[in-house]
Amino acid sequence: MHTDVLVVGGGLGGVAAALAALRTGRSVILTEEFDWLGGQLTSQAVPPDEHSWVEQFGVTASYRALRDGIREYYRRHYPLTVASRADAHLNPGAGYVSKLCHEPRVAVAVLDEMLAPYRASRRLQVLQPYRPVAADTDGDRVTAVTVEHRDTEEQLTLTAPYILDATETGELLPLTGTEYVTGFEAQSETGEPSAPAQAQPLNMQAVSYCFAVDHVDGDHVGDKPANYAFWRNYQPSFWGDRLLSWTAPNPRTLESSVRTFTPNPDDDPLAVVADQRRSGGDTNLWTFRRIAARRHFVPGAYESDICLVNWPMIDYFEGPVIDVPDAAKHLAAAKELSQAVFYWLQTEAPRPDGGTGFPGLRLRGDLVGSADGLAQAPYIRESRRIKAAYTIVEQDLSVAVRGTRGAVEYADSVGIGMYRIDLHPSTGGDNYIDVASSPFRIPLGALVPQRVENLLPAGKNLGSTHITNGCYRLHPVEWNVGEAAGLLAGFCLDRGVSPRAVHATPALLGEFQDRLVAQGIELAWPDVKGY
Repeated sequence: MHTDVLVVGGGLGGVAAALAALRTGRSVILTEEFDWLGGQLTSQAVPPDEHSWVEQFGVTASYRALRDGIREYYRRHYPLTVASRADAHLNPGAGYVSKLCHEPRVAVAVLDEMLAPYRASRRLQVLQPYRPVAADTDGDRVTAVTVEHRDTEEQLTLTAPYILDATETGELLPLTGTEYVTGFEAQSETGEPSAPAQAQPLNMQAVSYCFAVDHVDGDHVGDKPANYAFWRNYQPSFWGDRLLSWTAPNPRTLESSVRTFTPNPDDDPLAVVADQRRSGGDTNLWTFRRIAARRHFVPGAYESDICLVNWPMIDYFEGPVIDVPDAAKHLAAAKELSQAVFYWLQTEAPRPDGGTGFPGLRLRGDLVGSADGLAQAPYIRESRRIKAAYTIVEQDLSVAVRGTRGAVEYADSVGIGMYRIDLHPSTGGDNYIDVASSPFRIPLGALVPQRVENLLPAGKNLGSTHITNGCYRLHPVEWNVGEAAGLLAGFCLDRGVSPRAVHATPALLGEFQDRLVAQGIELAWPDVKGY
């Protein structure tokens, strides 16, 4: 099969890339290995992690359309109360992590709506569930990618002038021989204050299998997981208690702190203020990532709130899942950990009344599209990353380094983003790294591989480091990276030039940036301060 732009990976970056290339008039093939498009927002079941100004500025127009579409979907189809329906900034879950916590299926529906006219016109073909298994190259160009059906093992060979890697782990980089890095770079290489003296390529952030629960009458306790005893007694050296406890490090101070868990608090969802400047929002784990607040809906519509479990205790950091022969073993163990956490919650978790266990907790696999109750896909925080024309480093945006100057103002900006440099515990035994960040730009140089001419990163695999990946990995930034890559491919096809030429030629760069602005992509921040 041949197309103008091939996008491998249908997560947020992949969908944004496909939409952007389609808007330039190009044909697109989009592949995805899981049943849902949307990646971390849907198949990985993670509500959007966003900055504090998201309702005013700081995201692309198409990302805002996605957010608006999610709210409108609730207004069209869900039995909201009059007050909640009228709330311009409706937060369906009233979670504290984000101003828009919602059920994953709603995002799937809205993404499908956004893609629908292009699928109908056949300018977009979506191949699902397919994963990349091989690639062909000719010198510095990728000539073809082979994808395989997840269930039938049918293979297809796909060709295109431009190939975008939007996979969650940068799968095309080793397949195409594109130079890349993994894990922690050495301080001698990057100059980053938080980097180690020696490179640690297998030291990567934890992965997590998220899941959704509600709390209703009855005893819903199932069979004890096979490896429950191991996880029940497991205690990381830096944790302050067993992993399966209400105790965990405070990411910002590293001091052990105790969380609370109160199912179905009778709180007013319209009074919830989600603002990362105040705190991480994880004091009460029930409301932390709640995706349905029952009081938003007419009485009787929901038996219970619905809580999305993406908590410190489900972070799996016993071993990496990239570039190791036992990746499948570690992914299976990450699933075991989440299953053990759920069983612990039902049977042994300390309750505020002095008892133990919440047997009324019920897995909601129906809401995440899986038979086993866990998210379809692991939450991947860290990808392979291209060796790029420019690599984003900690000192470009750290508040501790930059102070009141703000982040480096890249002249080749193709978008903006903001989040704290937020790294979860890693496979090298490191605790959280959570550093205040300045609102930052996305440099085009981080999207241009050092050698390969027609492969572009369209997600977390851009030219960041282990450390700066901690703030370039979040939902709106991944979308912006993908959108910029898709528009860049279309621009290069229109002008008959290469991404490298656009980056190196001021006139071409200026013309491309004008196109980005015309598409609703912000290239610079107003005067706001980091946190």
